[in-house]
Amino acid sequence: MSAVRPVMRSELRAMLRNRTALAGIALLAMLALISTLVSYHHMRGAEEYRARQQAAAQEAFDAQPDRHPHRVVHYGHFVYRLPSSLAAFDAGVDPFTGTSMFLEGHRQNTANFGDVMQSSVLVRFGQLTPAFVLQVLAPLVLAFLGHGLLAQERERGTLRQLMLQGASTRAIVTGKLAALLTVAGVFLSPAVLGLAVMAAAPGASAGIALALMLAYALYLGVWCVLIAGVSALIPRRRDALLALVAVWSLSVLLVPRLAPDAAYAAFSLPDRLQTDVGIAADLRRIGDSHDPDDPYFSDFKRNVLARHGVERIEDLPVNYKGLVAVEGERLTSDLFNRYAERSAGIQQDQNALVAAFAALSPTIALRQLSMAAAQTDLAAHLRFLEQAEAHRYRMVQQLNQLQADGVSYADDTARDADADRRKRVDRAHWQEIPPFAFVPRQASTLFRAMLPGALVLLGWLLAALAVLALASRRLEVAR
Repeated sequence: MSAVRPVMRSELRAMLRNRTALAGIALLAMLALISTLVSYHHMRGAEEYRARQQAAAQEAFDAQPDRHPHRVVHYGHFVYRLPSSLAAFDAGVDPFTGTSMFLEGHRQNTANFGDVMQSSVLVRFGQLTPAFVLQVLAPLVLAFLGHGLLAQERERGTLRQLMLQGASTRAIVTGKLAALLTVAGVFLSPAVLGLAVMAAAPGASAGIALALMLAYALYLGVWCVLIAGVSALIPRRRDALLALVAVWSLSVLLVPRLAPDAAYAAFSLPDRLQTDVGIAADLRRIGDSHDPDDPYFSDFKRNVLARHGVERIEDLPVNYKGLVAVEGERLTSDLFNRYAERSAGIQQDQNALVAAFAALSPTIALRQLSMAAAQTDLAAHLRFLEQAEAHRYRMVQQLNQLQADGVSYADDTARDADADRRKRVDRAHWQEIPPFAFVPRQASTLFRAMLPGALVLLGWLLAALAVLALASRRLEVAR
């Protein structure tokens, strides 16, 4: 194994002397650095913007004058999800799903204002992030740099000379692989520095950042081993390059593109119009709080009167209209949640099927792991929707209960000129509603979410090592 270092140094010198190879190394390293800086700057700007918008929305909500509580229900409120500390490394699904939501009574809205909807169509092809550079571009450049690691030695007839000089096949293969791994380390270095800065942010987890860095190192290691194996198996450089480009095209471009289509075909997700039509039909069946003759709310009225021992709603100690609003919101929210859970289940099934395609593409495995670590995956998006809906329900029901307790039924149904003033309540009541604050997943949960992708990448590494071992034995026989 003493020949490993000389072989590695010789291969690195050869790369540095080759202007094309040197330009490729320099350009990708520079691109990795620029993508880290640009993505970090963009995400910090997005964080500041969302924080300002959230503060402005909260200020506008609190600044409402004394008014009827139900008007506050319909006034609504915007909530925003601030990006995680590692979101600058991998934007994940956030540009497509949106990170804000408008909360209002009687409706459950979806997240909106995603970057893709507000930016050029070019954003749809992938943002310039460290994740994109390392997942997509780095393997291709490594293939161009390493396709001739062993193929060129066989093509030129110099491999036999190295062996005759006493270098073992294992030393030659290991040395050349070490040279390619060194280049991969150069590509990874800017992202590692960026991750270190991101991990130092308040609330960040250094353990998650370290695990993410190791995952990307493992991914590039898989490609380096695979490239060395193909270069050893195929004796001509041109053929080795064609084979590696084909593998890259299939595993990095084609399979990750076809996997979501296959998942959507297997688990069809109803669109927004279909969902709204279904909700409207179910609402008519469960009861309409605005219809005094509705069967459900007729029974509700009788139960309320019986519970308080009175015969007329005017004699109730609370405002009956407020009680109806509370019950109506409970019914509709339960219905909204059932539809939301059904949609989330379908999306999770789709995501699980996409993850299964990692057996054909290590890029999918790394992408799932990377988004989970950056908290920009489907699970983080669904968590935001769930927490926003919980906040909406608490806010609306607090205001509905305020109508029941703070506004008399007589004033609520009065039509005289002074009725509007008597229906108003002090604005201090909605100023007491706690502001929305998204609670991200804990580090232990993130580690569990990252584990499947890490195991798949380890499986790919073992498979690539098996290919390299087979190729090395063939070189030994060819000697």
